[in-house]
Amino acid sequence: MSHNSFGHLLRVTTWGESHGPALGCVVDGCPPGIPLTADDIQVWLDKRKPGTSRFVTQRQEPDQVRILSGVFEDDATRQSLGGQVTTGTPISLMIENMDQRSKDYSEIAEAFRPGHADYTYFAKYGVRDYRGGGRSSARETAARVAAGAVARKILGPDVTIRAALVQVGGIKIERSAWDWDQTTQNPFWCPDPGTVPVWEEYLSEIRKRGSSVGAVVELECAGVPAGWGAPIYAKLDAELAAAMMSINAAKGVEIGAGFASASLSGEENADEMRVDNDGEVMFLSNHAGGILGGISTGQPVTARVAFKPTSSILTPRQSINQRGEPIEVLTKGRHDPCVALRAAPVVEAMAALVLADAMLMHRAQTGGGAFKPGGAERR
Repeated sequence: MSHNSFGHLLRVTTWGESHGPALGCVVDGCPPGIPLTADDIQVWLDKRKPGTSRFVTQRQEPDQVRILSGVFEDDATRQSLGGQVTTGTPISLMIENMDQRSKDYSEIAEAFRPGHADYTYFAKYGVRDYRGGGRSSARETAARVAAGAVARKILGPDVTIRAALVQVGGIKIERSAWDWDQTTQNPFWCPDPGTVPVWEEYLSEIRKRGSSVGAVVELECAGVPAGWGAPIYAKLDAELAAAMMSINAAKGVEIGAGFASASLSGEENADEMRVDNDGEVMFLSNHAGGILGGISTGQPVTARVAFKPTSSILTPRQSINQRGEPIEVLTKGRHDPCVALRAAPVVEAMAALVLADAMLMHRAQTGGGAFKPGGAERR
C-alpha cells in the first residue's frame, strides 16, 4: 500500500491498523531545538480518544503515546534549551491498541459493508483486514492527532487552531450564541450551549435505533501571517482541502464563504482592505477564508468539513460477499452514532500539519519576510 505519507518539508507517515498491536507515525522534517515531551502530545490525544461519552464508541483506549526517537536530553541540553528537545531527526510516535474486539467482525469477514471501504480495498489489493476496517478505520486518526501536536510546537503559541461542531444531522447551532470556551465543556465540541441538550436528545434517539447521522465541523486558524502558501499547485487552500478530505468519512470542504459565495455579488464577496492606525493591513470582511491566490492574507484561515453518517449501523442493508453473492449486512460492534463527534481534534491536527509545513516552506523560499505597508522593507 502506497500513499501513507503527506506533507512537503514537514512530512508525516502514519502506520498501523485498527485491531493491530499498535499504530503510530513518523514525523520527518521537524526543526531541531523545539521542546517536546510525551505530555505535549498526550493532551491532544486525550481530546480525541474513544469512550469519553455515551454518544461515541465505547471502545476503551488510553491512547498513551510513546516517543521512540527524534528527541534528546542531557545536561548540556537542559542548561542551554531547558530540557528534552527535538534533534532534527525523524520523530517516531507509537500508540498501543489495548481494547480490540476482533470477534465482533467475524461475521463480516467475507462481506462488503455498504458505505465502508471493504469493497474498494479488496478490489485494489485482493486482501483486506476486516477487523474494524483495518487501515481504513478512523482509529488511524489517533496517529494524525499525535503528529499534529508536534506541528503545533513548530508553529508556536502565536498561531491558534480550534474547531467546533456546528451541525449534527439537520440541526445547526445558533451562531449568535457562539462561545469558543464552550467547546471543551460538552461532549460535542459545541460552541453554543443551548444546542447541546437538543443534540443530546436527538443523538440518543439515533443511537437507540442503531442508526447514524452526519455533521459539519468548522475550523478557525488565527495568527497565520500573510504570505504562507504558494501559487498554482501548492495553494494553501488546496493543501488544506486535501488534508481535510483525507480524514475518514469527510465528504466535503469549504474554505471561507465556500459554496455560499456562489450566491454573492462581486461587491459582497470582495474583502475590502485598508491600513489601520498602526500601519498594518486589515480587511473589512473575510469571505476568502484568509487565503487569496493560494497564499494566506493574515486573516484567520477558516474552513468547514462535512462528514457523512457512520456507515456501521444495525439496520440490515443489501450487499454482496467476496464471491459476488447477494447478502444482507448489519454491522455489530462499538460505533459512533455520529463519527464527527470526535472529528474536531482531527481537523485541528490536520490544519496544524498543513500550516507548519507552509511555514517551513515560506521560510525556505523567502527567509520569512513579510510586506510592510508603505515600503518594501522586511521584518
